[in-house]
Amino acid sequence: QLQLVESGGGLVQPGGSLRLSCAASGFRFDAYAIGWFRQAPGKEREGVSCISSSGGSTKYADSVKGRFTISRDNAKNTVYLQMNSLKPEDTAVYYCAANSRYGSAWSDPRLYNYWGQGTQVTVSS
Repeated sequence: QLQLVESGGGLVQPGGSLRLSCAASGFRFDAYAIGWFRQAPGKEREGVSCISSSGGSTKYADSVKGRFTISRDNAKNTVYLQMNSLKPEDTAVYYCAANSRYGSAWSDPRLYNYWGQGTQVTVSS
């Protein structure tokens, strides 16, 4: 059974850090790019970051560049999103998703084949 399961969300103060994990099963993980998206209440789903199938290339939204780092461990079928210097505007449900193609359109959620259920990240004092 194909699954993407996010974990690591929670409540953190502004300036704090969290590391999200996305554990995959049921498909050939190392053949897929993995993206992180987020959706805040009343807003559209936004692409945060993406990593190629090999891990050799990464992309970031301008809003998180320099603060977030995406990585993957294909031996563990897991992708990580290290989030530092968190801001209240980072508050959202974070989703990981798998895409069989990696490229300039990485932030378009319509291109992703498989999705996790999401994990809540709340940045508040």
